[in-house]
Amino acid sequence: MIIRDLTRKVKWMRKFLIIAIPIVTLAIFVLIMLSGNYLKKPLGEEDNIPELVQLLTQNIYDEEWAAAAENTEKLRNVWNKITKRVQFSSERYEINGFSMNLARLRGAIMAKDKANSLSELYEAYEHWKELGN
Repeated sequence: MIIRDLTRKVKWMRKFLIIAIPIVTLAIFVLIMLSGNYLKKPLGEEDNIPELVQLLTQNIYDEEWAAAAENTEKLRNVWNKITKRVQFSSERYEINGFSMNLARLRGAIMAKDKANSLSELYEAYEHWKELGN
């Protein structure tokens, strides 16, 4: 009698786990895939991309190329941190686009080219806004 009850409970538990594990796994994957907007938000003072973009824009308008180069490097470091957070929840195209715009921005700042610098910065910011959507 005890063995039969135990066998029945084990069968019920096995059936429950066979159904529950895939459902929980799928729910976790869906949450990860939809979390891009939350993961790209700044977690502290040092990883605020919109603030850095605004600061860089002002540096470029004022033609402060040394400060712009320094802030571009900060932006690149922050982007490397954020990329690790959003890589599973964002389009690869947007991630690669932002990275390429940063590389071209660095070159335009080194050349002290105001027009190209602003163009690359605004395009990078558009990629940022689309990230996680």
